[in-house]
Amino acid sequence: LQTKVFKMKLSRSIHHARVLIRQRHIRVGKQIVNVPSYLVRTESEKYIDYAINSPIAGGNAGRVKRKNIRKAAEKAAGGEEE
Repeated sequence: LQTKVFKMKLSRSIHHARVLIRQRHIRVGKQIVNVPSYLVRTESEKYIDYAINSPIAGGNAGRVKRKNIRKAAEKAAGGEEE
């Protein structure tokens, strides 16, 4: 799976592919896979994609992004009160 993710240009490098898989950003069909050595059958290769709920695929924002959005909103609200 790690090599397939890299060759499909879903990651920047083979190491990045491994990280994406371990962090549960990659799915094969409807199943999220977090094992880089997962053997993908040839008929399943076309179903390799980002997980639906992954921030990379447009899902909910990640922890750091949510924190930055909250901080910016608090800063804007604080600036309006003065």
